[in-house]
Amino acid sequence: MTSLVDALAQGPVVLDGGLGTLLESEGHDLSSDLWSARLLVENPDAIRRAHEQFFAAGAQVAISSSYQVSFEGLARRGIGGADAERLLRLSVQLALDARPDGDRWVAASVGPYGAMRADGSEYRGDYGLTVDELRAWHRPRMRVLADSGADALAIETIPCLTEVEAVLAELHDTRHPGWLAVTAARGVLRSGESLAEAYARADAVDEIVAVGINCADPDDVAAAIDAARSVTAKPLVVYPNSGERWDAKNRAWLGDPGFSDALVHDWMAAGARLVGGCCRVGPEQIRRIAALT
Repeated sequence: MTSLVDALAQGPVVLDGGLGTLLESEGHDLSSDLWSARLLVENPDAIRRAHEQFFAAGAQVAISSSYQVSFEGLARRGIGGADAERLLRLSVQLALDARPDGDRWVAASVGPYGAMRADGSEYRGDYGLTVDELRAWHRPRMRVLADSGADALAIETIPCLTEVEAVLAELHDTRHPGWLAVTAARGVLRSGESLAEAYARADAVDEIVAVGINCADPDDVAAAIDAARSVTAKPLVVYPNSGERWDAKNRAWLGDPGFSDALVHDWMAAGARLVGGCCRVGPEQIRRIAALT
């Protein structure tokens, strides 16, 4: 099978969409602080079937359900270290089991510290932790995921430079390929810090195979691409949300879902090589993206 790095050199590669929101659309309750990781414990077959749907729609890369899996978060639910490691490995194995023949890859999701908090702090970056503290928190699961059989680590939804520095250092120590996708708005990280600085730091790490943006409004992608291109020639990864807005008060999504084919074409023309979707982007949208590659 072609390596993911070689595939990126050949042209665009299609990512999957929002795993958690696909599972919710099928009636699964993900309202706990474990989000989709809850199904790793209670219904792993549902996760495998969701991966299969995205692959059938044309996705070439499945991102595992480990985004919200952490040793600390699981410990709060009475799940100890050995079982937490087993669940991390299971998240990757489910994606591997769903993978059809041919050039298809699995990326192990490494979500931000704020995902464990389940308080929205990944969209602010106001953790109050040092680089060393964040490295210590990320280290155990990143080492497990690097040894899980995944083709790459999908380091995603990172909101601030402190966490960028921490995850890049830990990725380098694993010697495993991965990408860095930050979450941003209005041309800056969610913390208000420089996008270009985040990408410049990633450019210096050999293990980084792509840089970009996820879990953001589609209209914020162009600024992230411009910032990345100002400091790095690495391939770009782009997987925004659907474009809808979450109304926390009424617990509902507002606006029209989906982003236009013209936007996807523009992203690829600007150098995006890993292209897919995040929250509220389902198999039909991934099918449209696949048709454009």
